[in-house]
Amino acid sequence: MQPENAHQARVLTSLRRNGPQAAVELAAQLSLSRSKIGQELARLEEMGFVERAGKAESRGGRRSGLVQLSGRLRFVGVDIGATSLDVGVIDGRLDIVAQTSEVIDIEAGPEPILCRAVEMIGKLRAAGHLPTLDGIGVGVPGPVSFRDGFTVSPPIMPGWDRFPVREHIMQQFECPVLVDNDVNLMAVGEMYSGLAQSVADFLFVKIGTGIGCGIVTGHRVLRGSNGSAGDVGHIALHDTGPVCRCGRTGCLEACFSGAALSRDATALARGGESPGLRELLAGRDVLTAEDVGVAMRAGDPQALGLVRDGGRRLGRVLSGLVNFCNPAMIVVGGGVSKLGHVLLAEVRSELYRRSTPLATSNLPIVLSELGDNAGILGAAAMISDHVLGVPPES
Repeated sequence: MQPENAHQARVLTSLRRNGPQAAVELAAQLSLSRSKIGQELARLEEMGFVERAGKAESRGGRRSGLVQLSGRLRFVGVDIGATSLDVGVIDGRLDIVAQTSEVIDIEAGPEPILCRAVEMIGKLRAAGHLPTLDGIGVGVPGPVSFRDGFTVSPPIMPGWDRFPVREHIMQQFECPVLVDNDVNLMAVGEMYSGLAQSVADFLFVKIGTGIGCGIVTGHRVLRGSNGSAGDVGHIALHDTGPVCRCGRTGCLEACFSGAALSRDATALARGGESPGLRELLAGRDVLTAEDVGVAMRAGDPQALGLVRDGGRRLGRVLSGLVNFCNPAMIVVGGGVSKLGHVLLAEVRSELYRRSTPLATSNLPIVLSELGDNAGILGAAAMISDHVLGVPPES
């Protein structure tokens, strides 16, 4: 179910962007008569899109009643990562109702992983969290043809190339489904629920198993002509260096990412160069980025060096983006961002050193406060805007 006319879509757009409002405010804002706005609100309430939200603050006369997007709406956000699968139920006001997650291996292929996502949605429904299902948004860790709803040549997703993700999910649930790159959706999550809510132009940088960047300009996600905008992990730092999973050498992702930290930390531990990392490796095959953080915080100089080197490499790439598109904020998220302010300090130092003074004169670089929820919130926001008829801002 979607809005029946342009007036209803404009009402829902205003409520999404501005929060609860009185009917008289909506009428003035949208140039509609009071009787017309009353008719449209009554119909939207009947359809389940809006609900009453108490009274506005008194301005000396009778207090007006407020309306807001309905908390009874239910959207599902699915965030598929390289090693994790997160599913959340989100209401019309983009509050999380329930969520669940599992460890996965993206290399298992699309059908097993999407089957697990469907089962997780089914369990949330069985638990009573989905009395209705108004839409599903799905994020995947690779380039996506947004129009077609499938991934295109994703470097870390063997077997997923052109797999019809959207159609596969739509066959299981009778509701609208949209698919996008996971980093784009994390940026949308930040735009609606995070630190960038009031920022029109910003970058969201995800540092996980790989590295990606969501680019928001004028409150709109920049996807590019083929859906591959923001694939900064494959910007070359060197002509030589580690071989990336994309097949080329010297990519940022091959030099600094969760996978690169795992590789380099394990090599240092096995070579005996880092007592702290060697101790953590005991009885295990490989170390993780989280292990690097543990060793760093315990004072291991080699682990600290890995983080600092990685921060400088990331800062070098981001300096080029800052000079090119002049964002008002950079938000850093993803699992590796949990290395925290030591990492951020190196990113800032390198970026400020290499970028033009005008571009960095008032540029905050911050850690996301949404954590692992950014993806599911962004996925739900994307599909809810589609269902509500909310157009991208310009």
